[in-house]
Amino acid sequence: MGVVILLVMAAGVALMLTRKLPTAFALVLLAVAIAFLAGAPFTGKNSVLDTVLQEGAPALAATMIAIILGSWLGKLLDETGIAGTLVRKIVEFGGDRPTVVALGVLAVSALVGTVTGSAPAAMLAGIIGIPAMIAVGVPKVTAAGTVLMGIAVGIPFELPLWQFFSTALELPIPTVRGFMVKLFPFALAAALAFVLVETRRRGTEHAWSLKSVDSPGSSDSSDSSGAKPRSRREELGDAPWYALLAPAVPLVLALGFELAIIPSLLAGVLYALVTTTRPGGMNKRLLRTLYGGFEVAAPPLVLFIAIGILLAAVKLPGAVDALEPLVKAVSPHNPVVFVLVFTLLVPLCLYRGPLNVFGLGAGIAGVLIAAGIYPAVAVLGMATSYNQVFGVADPTSTQTVWSAQYAGVSPQQVMVRTLPYVWAVALGGLCVTAATYL
Repeated sequence: MGVVILLVMAAGVALMLTRKLPTAFALVLLAVAIAFLAGAPFTGKNSVLDTVLQEGAPALAATMIAIILGSWLGKLLDETGIAGTLVRKIVEFGGDRPTVVALGVLAVSALVGTVTGSAPAAMLAGIIGIPAMIAVGVPKVTAAGTVLMGIAVGIPFELPLWQFFSTALELPIPTVRGFMVKLFPFALAAALAFVLVETRRRGTEHAWSLKSVDSPGSSDSSDSSGAKPRSRREELGDAPWYALLAPAVPLVLALGFELAIIPSLLAGVLYALVTTTRPGGMNKRLLRTLYGGFEVAAPPLVLFIAIGILLAAVKLPGAVDALEPLVKAVSPHNPVVFVLVFTLLVPLCLYRGPLNVFGLGAGIAGVLIAAGIYPAVAVLGMATSYNQVFGVADPTSTQTVWSAQYAGVSPQQVMVRTLPYVWAVALGGLCVTAATYL
């Protein structure tokens, strides 16, 4: 029966790869099929309806709340001009020096990447950052890759991601946080190497730019009616300097003071609101950005419901008993072989492949833990290492597609250019995993 379940999983991967079904729908169908193949009854204990669907759907509720709050904060950073101001300041500081501008955009991308992932993070940093880099001569593919590599630097400190791995792998937040801190230096080193190598190796390629990155000095700061000239900050829509700390507030509270994730994100929302909005407009802005945050969060929320259902299915006793012998037979335990094998398997997390943690990879992780193949913390190391690759180089991920299209190149071009760097990050994460937990 274990072989049949693996064949069904392979069919699920095929449905996702060929886009015959959306990922979330395919995962739910896969979960129901696995449950029936594992001999689960229709209702009752360890059943399809009560255990897989009813208990699985809300299993990642804490993660979904964190996603909503992160998206809410992301909308506030956009509407209040905090993200745009950060990028503009970096562009002004960098002047016409391509490498300096790219490094600055990388830093801003990393900062917003700690708040929210996927396309919203790419947009917050890239709407101004990508044309600014291209305007000073950074090649288009490098500009798109810089935003993505920056987001990858922030991923180890993305609080909703901490909550996801904590809930999905049943690990305490301090354990997740501890490994993420170890993964961060690899992500940072790879991102810096990408910018320094690619901006020099490819030379400068001047293309198009947007008015938003032009010098404001030529604009008229007063109108013909003799009205009081507006300040430069008002003309550009810049946020106050102290409001620019908003993206760092949740991280400081969660990492520095070890505050719980949801209160940390709420504190970031309140700080962004209070430092940019007059009291009379707070209620409207709160509701407007909250509703906007729900729109942004809707796709990942649906995906996390499906992942919870899949995790419930693969943890059924019948599924574990059927899959344990097969998975154990092909899972290396020697640390060196572990690193070599799973490093070679890195491409399987691309194109919504079987090792993508936001797809079938979540189910495989659940099997590895439930069957006792690896300790949960070692599975955490594998999953987070692969996620660094998926978050940057997967041509089907929303942030990669948006960044590439906005820069005027294809997602495949970005994948080819960034994959060697994030592959090295995965190698580093797997080495830490093997050395520490095996």
